[in-house]
Amino acid sequence: MDSQSHPPQRTPPRLLTLILLTGVSILSLNMFVPSLVNIAVDLDADYTLVSLSIAGYLAVTAVLQIVIGPLSDRYGRRPVLLGGIALFTAASLGCLLAETVWTFLFFRMIQAAIVAGGALSRVVVQDMVPPKQAASLLGYLAMAMAVAPMLGPMVGGLLDELFGWRSSFLAFALMGIALLALTWLDLGETNRNPSQTFGSQVRSYPVLLRSRRFWGYAGCMAFSTGAFFAFIAGAPLVATALFQTTPGTLGIYVGSITGGFFLGSFAAARFAKRFELDTTMLAGRIVACSGLAVGLMLFAGGVVHELALFGSTIFVGLGNGVTMPASNVGAMSVRSDLAGTASGLAGALTMGGGALVTWIAGVFVTEETGAMALLGLMFVTSFLGLASAWWVHALNRQAKSREAS
Repeated sequence: MDSQSHPPQRTPPRLLTLILLTGVSILSLNMFVPSLVNIAVDLDADYTLVSLSIAGYLAVTAVLQIVIGPLSDRYGRRPVLLGGIALFTAASLGCLLAETVWTFLFFRMIQAAIVAGGALSRVVVQDMVPPKQAASLLGYLAMAMAVAPMLGPMVGGLLDELFGWRSSFLAFALMGIALLALTWLDLGETNRNPSQTFGSQVRSYPVLLRSRRFWGYAGCMAFSTGAFFAFIAGAPLVATALFQTTPGTLGIYVGSITGGFFLGSFAAARFAKRFELDTTMLAGRIVACSGLAVGLMLFAGGVVHELALFGSTIFVGLGNGVTMPASNVGAMSVRSDLAGTASGLAGALTMGGGALVTWIAGVFVTEETGAMALLGLMFVTSFLGLASAWWVHALNRQAKSREAS
C-alpha cells in the first residue's frame, strides 16, 4: 500500500515493526531474571515473594489476553496496541523507581500490558494477508520469539553487573518509548470491520468455544507449548541428577530446544505458503513425536547420555517452530470477524495449559523418575498436539467433502 497517498494510521505496518513488538513482549518476561536475587536484597524482601514478578506476570498476561482480543475487535488493533505500550512504559518507570517490594510488584503486573504487542501482532498479520501467507509471516515473528528469550537474560545480567538491577527497567522504559513512537508512525489500523459493541465481542466467546475447529487449533497450540514447558521445568533437574551437568553446559543444553524452535520457525516462514495449514501442523507434530520416541527408546535400551536426552528434545523445538504459526493462523481464521478474540482466547488457553503442565512436571519428574518421566510427559503432550492437528485435518476434509457435494 502506498504510504504517500494514505495517512500513517491507515497503512499496514512493516514486518520489522511487528517483529519488534513481539520481541519486546517476550523480553519483558525474562530479561531481568538474573537480577531477582539482587532485587530481593535491595528491597529487603523474601526471594519467593520477588519471584511473583515472574509467576504473577504470567497469570496476568493470560487474563489480559482474554480482554485484549475483544477490545481490538471492537476498537481496533492500533489504539489497543498504543495503550498497551504506553502502560508498559509507565509501569517500567514505576519499577525503576520502586522503593518497596509491593510497589515493585504492583508496577510489574501492569508491565504485562505489553502482551498486546505479541498477541495483536499475530492478529495484524491475519488482517493483512491470506492464511497461508499469514502462516509464513508468523514464522518470522516466531523467530523473534526464539531469539528474545535467549538474549534477554544475557543482556539483563550484563546490565545488572554494570549498572545495577534498576537499569533493566530503565532499558524497558526506553524500549517502550521507542516502540510507542514506531507504532504510532508505522502501524496503521488493520481491523476494517470493528464490532458494534464490546459486549458483543465478549458474548462471542461461546461461539468460539462451540467451534470444534477452534478447539483443534487451540489444542494443538496448547499441547505443543506444553511439551516445551515440561522441558523447562524438568530438564535442569534431570540433567543435574543424571550427568552432573555444570551450569554453563546446562545453559547450552536448555537453549538447544529454543535453537530448534528458531530453525523450525524459519522453515515455516520459507515453506508455509506452499501447504495447507493442517498439513503444516501435522508435519511439525510428527517431527516432535518422532524425536521424543527415539529418545525414549534409547533410554529404555540403556543408552543414558546427554545427547540421547537433548538430541531428542531439540525435535520438540523444531516441531513447535513448524506447527505454531499455522495453528495460530488457524485459530484466528475460524471466524475472521473474531480474529482478535480468538487470538486472545487461544493465547490464554496456551498459557493456562503451560502452567498446568509445569505443575505436572514438578510432581512427576524427579531425580528417581529421571529422563524417562520427562521424555514420557513431553511425548504425551506432543502426541495430544498431534491428535488435535489430525482432528482439524479430519474436520477440514469433511467440510470440503460437503462443499463438493
